[in-house]
Amino acid sequence: MEIQADTRELVARALLEDLGSGDVTAEAVVPEDATGVAHIIQKEAGVIYGLHVAAEVFRQTGAGELVTHASDGHRTVADDLPVIVAWIQGPARALLAAERTALNLLGHLSGIATLTARFAAAIDGTGARILDTRKTTPGLRALEKAAVAAGGGTNHRMGLYDAILIKENHAALAGGVGEAVRRAREAQPDLPIEVECRNLNEVRQGAEAGADRLLLDNMSPDELREAVAAAGEKKRPELEASGGVTLETVAEIAATGVDFVSVGALTHSAPSLDLSMILEI
Repeated sequence: MEIQADTRELVARALLEDLGSGDVTAEAVVPEDATGVAHIIQKEAGVIYGLHVAAEVFRQTGAGELVTHASDGHRTVADDLPVIVAWIQGPARALLAAERTALNLLGHLSGIATLTARFAAAIDGTGARILDTRKTTPGLRALEKAAVAAGGGTNHRMGLYDAILIKENHAALAGGVGEAVRRAREAQPDLPIEVECRNLNEVRQGAEAGADRLLLDNMSPDELREAVAAAGEKKRPELEASGGVTLETVAEIAATGVDFVSVGALTHSAPSLDLSMILEI
């Protein structure tokens, strides 16, 4: 996979943060001419994502080229663990310099892909799709959203620039949901328009104003079903449920008839997938 310039820059910053002026432990203990083979081992079931990023980490420390035994998006079940997902041979100091940064990024992104896969599996058959949000780690949004996609989720807008999402404060400042949608359509006729709705009255206003999607905020399953009915049938806007969604509640939410369920936890609370690096000299 081709590495984008922003990913190269991210990796460079991450390595600078960790290495500073140099790895004093390795320089003191490891012979300068020592070489080794490092194996990256997956110890927990889940979806791998970020091998191309880990490869860039090793590349930048001078360790060499990572050889992968899995591709991004590969799903490993518990019966197959532990499993070697990649290996690399090169200078021992360079391998050690890359270890923590590579595992941090790979584990974090794989954790997001794994949690997304669990949410997607929980709503399988409902017709709804899992969405991510902008609740991402600053500087990592593109990679985190790519990890969501690898886990079977669908990406929401990338930022404030590529779609209009009218939230409570926007609507209040504009004079209401309907007026906010009208202004947005007039200002940006080519952009999709979504509006946050807190009750059935706002659902009707948003639908009548011609919003492309309604964000149903913190509604109970019963309220969501009512909102689905209130949005109408002819030229009905897409419906997105959001707010406090968990693995325990997502199936019931998805079964109400909404088109999407957005889950901020995919990126802000996903636990890192358990990976380690074993170095053989």
